[in-house]
Amino acid sequence: MAQLQRFRAQWMFELAPGGGSSSLESRPWRATRGSSLRAADTRGKQELAKEEKARELFLKAVEEEQNGALYEAIKFYRRAMQLVPDIEFKITYTRSPDGDGVGNSYIEDTDDDSKMADLLSYFQQQLTFQESVLKLCQPELESSQTHISALPMEVLMYIFRWVVSSDLDLRSLEQLSQVCRGFYICARDPEIWRLACLKVWGRSCIKLVAYTSWREMFLERPRVRFDGVYISKTTYIRQGEQSLDGFYRAWHQVEYYRYIRFFPDGHVMMLTTPEEPQSIVPRLRTRNTRTDAILLGHYRLSQDIDNQTKVFAVITKKKEEKPLDYKYRYFRRVPVQEADQNFHVGLQLCSSGHQRFNKLIWIHHSCHITYKSTGETAVTAFEIDKMYTPLLFARVRSYTAFSERPL
Repeated sequence: MAQLQRFRAQWMFELAPGGGSSSLESRPWRATRGSSLRAADTRGKQELAKEEKARELFLKAVEEEQNGALYEAIKFYRRAMQLVPDIEFKITYTRSPDGDGVGNSYIEDTDDDSKMADLLSYFQQQLTFQESVLKLCQPELESSQTHISALPMEVLMYIFRWVVSSDLDLRSLEQLSQVCRGFYICARDPEIWRLACLKVWGRSCIKLVAYTSWREMFLERPRVRFDGVYISKTTYIRQGEQSLDGFYRAWHQVEYYRYIRFFPDGHVMMLTTPEEPQSIVPRLRTRNTRTDAILLGHYRLSQDIDNQTKVFAVITKKKEEKPLDYKYRYFRRVPVQEADQNFHVGLQLCSSGHQRFNKLIWIHHSCHITYKSTGETAVTAFEIDKMYTPLLFARVRSYTAFSERPL
């Protein structure tokens, strides 16, 4: 019993922290681990100090280059890259708005990220006043000709409305905003974007409910696109007639396309043809196309309770006036019952991939025939099956900046 007590006491002594032979054996390992951690900490501090020194040398080189001392700048650049080879990519610097272009003309981009978030307010602060007149931009080179900055603000805004045009070419407006800071401010004018929203959604967008600006509404709210064509390709196999000798029966692969083109004023064109887009898309640039099988009509946007945007269109075949044939004007003809034929189309607007509002899914398609003599209407609804493939949007550059009317 006493032997068992001594064994338990020795066992508890060995398990206690700092006791027994195991603790003696672990002390060198702990000492080694502590020294390695201290060495890693020291190396990390050395790397930070080296990077800080390289940053100072690099900024000094930038300052010398601004002052025109290229030889001194090259020496500082070389010393900085000897310390940290990729120091150029570890420094993000911007031109200081309060600097004089010399010396401290470059500052590190740390706290300025929040200040540069709103470019519109930032650019407005950078505008200069000359002779008590607000100058949007200044000529880079002196010229005897009148610079565009000499035009009044009202004239410039009217030019920007011509750029957008009645076809709502907002892509060209965004490209124009990249010219200079003054043009960027003009392109963000709320009145331009408000008129664009009114042209798309009408009086239903008078109030900004879920959006902070008219531009955000135009970019985020679901709508059809006007700078291209929605295209779908349908392919199916059709059984042909049996050969004369009855030995085989041919099979045909049929392919055809559906094209839908929307306009900002509510008009829509639809065409079903086997011709490929290379030959058809240029003809759909305007509503005055000479394509015979084209269908013309109007469309409207509808947003349901489930926040799904749908497009409803009523289209009809282009009417053609046939000339009178005087050769048979004395013969009695059998009267033909005249009728109006309209097609009702329902589509669901959605996005796919990285593009927005670039896909239309078929909901319903029906034909309404109204007889003029009796006033009766016959409705034929087509079944939406695999023949109605989704229409995908294809942007066409030649469709932009075509209208001859401002926004």
